[in-house]
Amino acid sequence: MSRESEPRLFSVEPLLPFEAAALDDRLTAQVVVNRPLTSVFDYTVPEALADWIAPGCRVRVPFGRGNQQLVGYCVGLTRGVPQRRKLKEVVELIDREPLVSSMMLELTHWMSERYLCGWGQVIESVVPAGVKRQAGTREITCYALADNVNETLATRKLSKKQRLLIDFLSEAKEPQTVESLTTAGDCGTSPIHALVKSGLLVPIRRRVQRDEIDAKSILPQADLQLSGDQREALDKINGSLREQQHQTILLHGVTGSGKTEVYIQAIREVVSYGRQAIVLVPEISLTPQTIRRFSARFSNVAVLHSHLKDAERHWHWQRIASGEVQVVVGARSAVFAPLPQLGLIIIDEEHESTFKQQTTPRYHAREVARERCRIEKVPLVLGSATPTLESLERAQRGVDLLVSLPKRIENRPLPPVFLVDIRNDPLIARGHSIGRSLERAMRMALDEKGQIILFLNLRGYSTVVWCPSCRGGVKCPDCDITLTWHRDRQLLMCHSCEYASGPVQQCPVCDKPGVKYIGSGTQRLEQEVKTKFPGVSLMRMDSDSMRQPGSHDVALEAFRRGEIRILLGTQMIAKGLDFPAVTLVGVIDADTQLHQPDLRASERTFQLIAQVAGRTGRGDRPGRVLVQTMNPDEPVIQHASRHDYLAFAREELKHRLEMHSPPFAKLARIILRGLDESTVQLQARELAQLIREQSTALASGVRVLGPAPAQILKLRKHFRYHMLLSAAELSQLESLWHSVVPLINLRPDIEMQIDVDPMDMR
Repeated sequence: MSRESEPRLFSVEPLLPFEAAALDDRLTAQVVVNRPLTSVFDYTVPEALADWIAPGCRVRVPFGRGNQQLVGYCVGLTRGVPQRRKLKEVVELIDREPLVSSMMLELTHWMSERYLCGWGQVIESVVPAGVKRQAGTREITCYALADNVNETLATRKLSKKQRLLIDFLSEAKEPQTVESLTTAGDCGTSPIHALVKSGLLVPIRRRVQRDEIDAKSILPQADLQLSGDQREALDKINGSLREQQHQTILLHGVTGSGKTEVYIQAIREVVSYGRQAIVLVPEISLTPQTIRRFSARFSNVAVLHSHLKDAERHWHWQRIASGEVQVVVGARSAVFAPLPQLGLIIIDEEHESTFKQQTTPRYHAREVARERCRIEKVPLVLGSATPTLESLERAQRGVDLLVSLPKRIENRPLPPVFLVDIRNDPLIARGHSIGRSLERAMRMALDEKGQIILFLNLRGYSTVVWCPSCRGGVKCPDCDITLTWHRDRQLLMCHSCEYASGPVQQCPVCDKPGVKYIGSGTQRLEQEVKTKFPGVSLMRMDSDSMRQPGSHDVALEAFRRGEIRILLGTQMIAKGLDFPAVTLVGVIDADTQLHQPDLRASERTFQLIAQVAGRTGRGDRPGRVLVQTMNPDEPVIQHASRHDYLAFAREELKHRLEMHSPPFAKLARIILRGLDESTVQLQARELAQLIREQSTALASGVRVLGPAPAQILKLRKHFRYHMLLSAAELSQLESLWHSVVPLINLRPDIEMQIDVDPMDMR
């Protein structure tokens, strides 16, 4: 079947009105480009490309008044387009096969509407750079027999070597490389060139993989015996699979309840149907552990995450698209894995904020997965011990199915959580990170041959460089953020823009001496542990110490083998890790996020305490958790100490309802940024007024909150003002925004961003 007879996608109406225009019977391509534009552009297709172009292929097209050549994506093909004006022509077809499937075109189109950005921007972001560049491949020449080889042979006299090559290719099922032909014919390249010249062989250019990625050998394991709760949860997931209809299932299971085994056996069911599954995890540090678990049960597992080299990502992408992969494991972007027969998507630790993309397109992997599963009519499983309030509220309304695992495997108890009030602790008063109670508990755990995890969600050595004269922290010159002292590198660093400078002895603002390095990050905690527990093996895990690819896996494996007794770090050690020998978890500062001016501060505090507490007591040995806090009476900390997620959720949902906040409202955040603060402020006020006027005129029901300076006013030299749009339904925000966009007239030096369902309000 020729390309021309294949179904065409997304037939697009003309962008401008026209009157009785003549029809042009030439093939017309609808193209989107990587620009913040909602328009789809028509281009005529040259006859030479008509049989090859297809939706999902990249094309090079002239764009704009200057006819700048841009790479875009063909999203549809039509004939008989009314000619209101002369169309420009496609310059080049870049891909002979589509990079994006029809399903992915539909999904990316939905994303552009849902997240109020350009369709071309979305497509550009979902196809990895290594795939677009065909990284890790090289182009070679192969040779095949010509179509008229028998007719030509009747008129040609061949040498013995040439006859051997013809016979070899006749038996071969596919074109052969020069190396295989010279080996088969025991000859050089001259007979090959002679056969090509005589028209008997045809050269074919092909791309092949440079090197295959070596997979570590992992011993296969049998499925585990399920508990009653696990069996009930699996039956509900399998029931949804067999109905072949989309349903979102919220698997709420306490830490250590065996959610992963339920995932594995659900995927077993999917694979038995000849289909495949995607498993999303929130942290790259979790990916190696998850890969091992799934590789021990399934023969073909692929991985997709940002630490892969382009060649590795391309290699996995090819395997996935070919259908040979049963399970894809990866971080947020793995939701776009090109599985030909998707049967299930699982999002583990669905509450994690890392599933939200912070650059355009600012999508949430959970919502994209939900839409992909709806399109492909397959279930979505969301797993967490502390689900987001958005997911819980949907399940409580009956929109999604709630399935619970209320007990740990083998009825192991949840570890007791002890709140340690450190307001009057003499060690804390002297600047220590570890108080008296936690130090005693650590010595006891080490004496009993247990392992320890210490959690502190602040990296660096000293978190603030304080000037007593200015009574404030020394800030980054490009950001409204205090600098952090990294003693190992002898640098003051900004954790937002990576500005760095040497240590200072006097304040750069008032020029007075006496600056103090105060506050504790993971580097200072590491030094304190070494001083208090000399000779005890220790590992620090944060984004400073885990820079090298594979370093997460090396560190965690050493801890698993018992070579490391104390593991300390940031939130990358708080999630999903399973170490049976851990008998003590210490939370150094439970209040780090509690009083941030953030809608989700309480929710994140509860989640972090609950998740890190779940790292202990997972084996035969009991564990316990010590939480150091200056606010032991805070309700969220009290609920976390009792492992009472539902009580916390009831209180927080009641508060959110009173405040008209998510999940009872939909939000969009608009940020304006520029180099001059007064200009940004003025433009923000004008934009807010414009939106209010449009909202009133359309009776949209959208509230406009702000504008106001962003929590971090200055970031990477740019001043930032923001505002929030709030509505009961997302459709209200979308309609209002589409009516406002044509009216916006910003200065060229002002940039605007819009973030639907914002997770970060800084």
